[in-house]
Amino acid sequence: MSTARAAVLNANNEPLAVETLRVREPREGDVLVKLGASGVCHSDLHAITGDLPMPIPCVLGHEGAGVVEAVGPGVQRVRTGDHVVLNWVPFCGACWYCQSGRNYLCEMGYVKAMAAMVFDRGGTTVGQFAGVGSMAEYTVVPEASCIPIDPDLPMDRACLIGCGVMTGVGAVINTARVQPSESVAIFGAGGVGLNVIQGAAISGANPIIAVDLNEKKLALAKQFGATHTVAAGTTDPVEAVKELTGGRGVDYAFEVIGVPDVITQAFMATRRGGKAVVVGVPPMGAMVSVPGFFLPLAEKSLIGSLYGSANMQRDVPRLIDLYRAGRLKLDELISRRYAITQVNEAFDALKKGEVARGVIVF
Repeated sequence: MSTARAAVLNANNEPLAVETLRVREPREGDVLVKLGASGVCHSDLHAITGDLPMPIPCVLGHEGAGVVEAVGPGVQRVRTGDHVVLNWVPFCGACWYCQSGRNYLCEMGYVKAMAAMVFDRGGTTVGQFAGVGSMAEYTVVPEASCIPIDPDLPMDRACLIGCGVMTGVGAVINTARVQPSESVAIFGAGGVGLNVIQGAAISGANPIIAVDLNEKKLALAKQFGATHTVAAGTTDPVEAVKELTGGRGVDYAFEVIGVPDVITQAFMATRRGGKAVVVGVPPMGAMVSVPGFFLPLAEKSLIGSLYGSANMQRDVPRLIDLYRAGRLKLDELISRRYAITQVNEAFDALKKGEVARGVIVF
């Protein structure tokens, strides 16, 4: 077995412990990855708070990039030395969802990844968040979780594609399929929200309205393509969005926080026939309420978006091409870089809204 320093969640709402764990060797279909960088995402924070239930103890991190260190028997798509972005919804290729072209909804691949016992602490198993556990120097994942990338792409940029960028840009391009000149509102201008904003800009949407309580985040939103901003703490965001769209509301509203009341606001800010797309993850068991009257009589829709409805094999190279062409901002997303020993500082900054994205660099 290899050993790795890792950020371990041992109890909800307590600081993470940086521990040295044993990492098992790759088995049939597995890949051992040496991490280069891991993004610090709100989903990890939800695991810390308990809003996203997860077996504990657990190595956090799901937004990772690294280099293939070793492969198990039967692995064909990657080899030792390959640079990869990690995919936290590995696909089996055989279930109904995969066969219907929706491999981001694959149940079997994710269940298998979650069941893989990779980390060990003195004979006790330590789980992998989202089947990845990228806040560790090494991890073991299924082959389908490894998306090869060019070796010249810096790891701290590449890792962001593994979740925040794909989730945000994909929600616009894949889930909603926003067209040029369609109007968009984004409720929440954090790390994923900024990627929804730039996804809208890439799609040619107009106007692109960013809604947030934090003025610093609204300033960032303009850098990423927002044409208008709404300070939700000082004005009614629904009325403000309608005012900016001739009283109609937007074609698409994206909720990127995971707050039930804000999901309702996003729904109400859409026009007749519009769609509210839920990207943020509400706490387990939370209910969302919308006026049922508007579902049939205004033909409004409330839909979800998981992982930007991504086909990772197809979409990762596309996003890298957009980055190289100067149309996708990755460098600008990184507010701070941290060592693994600073992981709790990284989460504190995330909770305070001080960063677009923090990245742990190994």
